[in-house]
Amino acid sequence: MTIDTDIATLRAGFTGTVSAPGDDDYDDARALWNGLIDRRPRLIARCESVGDVAAAVRLGVDSGLELAIRGGGHSFSGASCVDDGLMIDLSRMNSVVVDPVARTAVCGPGASLADLDGATQQHGLAVPGGTISHTGIAGLTLGGGFGWLTNGHGLTIDNLTGADVILADGRLVRASAEENPDLFWAIRGGGGNFGVVTSFEYRLHEVGPMVNLGMFFWDLDHGGDMLRLVREIAPTLPRSAGAMIAGLNAPPAPFVAPKHHFKPGYAFIIAGFGSPEEHARLVAPLRDAGPLFEFVTPMPYVGLQSMLDDSAPWGINAYEKALNLDELTDDVISVITEMIPLKNSPMSIMPMFRLDGAYCEPGEDDTAFSARRTPMYVANFAAVAPTPDLLELDRAWSRGFYEALLPHAGDAGVYVNFMAEYEEDRVRAAYGQAKYQRLARIKAAYDPANVFHRNMNIKPEA
Repeated sequence: MTIDTDIATLRAGFTGTVSAPGDDDYDDARALWNGLIDRRPRLIARCESVGDVAAAVRLGVDSGLELAIRGGGHSFSGASCVDDGLMIDLSRMNSVVVDPVARTAVCGPGASLADLDGATQQHGLAVPGGTISHTGIAGLTLGGGFGWLTNGHGLTIDNLTGADVILADGRLVRASAEENPDLFWAIRGGGGNFGVVTSFEYRLHEVGPMVNLGMFFWDLDHGGDMLRLVREIAPTLPRSAGAMIAGLNAPPAPFVAPKHHFKPGYAFIIAGFGSPEEHARLVAPLRDAGPLFEFVTPMPYVGLQSMLDDSAPWGINAYEKALNLDELTDDVISVITEMIPLKNSPMSIMPMFRLDGAYCEPGEDDTAFSARRTPMYVANFAAVAPTPDLLELDRAWSRGFYEALLPHAGDAGVYVNFMAEYEEDRVRAAYGQAKYQRLARIKAAYDPANVFHRNMNIKPEA
């Protein structure tokens, strides 16, 4: 088929828009969050309905075009765009419908965390999600999804009750505990390997609208002392609190003295969802430890969710590596304090999340999630820079950080949403042999031709 034939075929009965090279909206449509990604699809199908998605998938398969599925367009890898293929753009399908009585939300695949949080917080409800509000909920959910609420309510996938999925043959199926339970198991952590999810249904929890924040910052010279204190505090936090450790530069925020703006160092952040009195007790040991500065305040939950947005602006150059750690041992702390001063870009960051509490309640095989359900730290080494040259320097820093900590990671696995490169051996190692083989069998049942492969790909079992 010619490109004109493909366009005419797709536009027939298509309620969205179809863009091709040369169209006025083409460059905007192909742009992703990661500014390093500059790919040129043959066609971009900007879907507005489930029927549009099915039509686009069928055309791609029939025409032999490689498919890339774009939800929020927010991944480090840029997998949602493809050279000379068909980009199926779901960003217009961003509706969020909340049932405050049943405490559920039904979201379109183009919805962002900001869309989801904005709708659910009108009723004082929320679902565990990420920490950057312009992240798309689709990719976040399919890989697992964690954030400030994970200690109290688990992963995003632990709160997913159902999903509608377009398969490689264009059929729409339901995935839930009652319908296609094998598919439902697989999409909860197995990524976009099995089809295009066109609707996510979540269980919600009472949260906010006001929560409590405690942010504490130490300079480079006191990083080791801070990390040793944090390893004592983090495992003791109640389920009504979430925590993040970060190696970063101090923000140029109003609560930071100008002389400390962009100073490199370490932060420990506690988000509290209990009473102000409980939060005050939780942050007291940190205040007593002599941080360089602190910021302790009540704030709206939607403010907490967007607090870190400036660290990951749209169009920035970015790369990441990640691994999981069972403990913050002395050796781990030594590596961290050696590597944090070596980063070049003031935007590069090492966020480290404590997973505990409700995260540990599901069984290891209840979902396809790629890491053990035991208390751990997820360490991410994010190279983020305003220029490609500076990004290249910190790409090396990110890889060096990862290699230095890898001997201390044991078999804790890796969070697949933090993979910028989908090396087959790393994907297999992330899931482990038994879980990967189960995923491969399900892949063979729902996508035997591996149509959906621009992801942390699970190859269908022969």
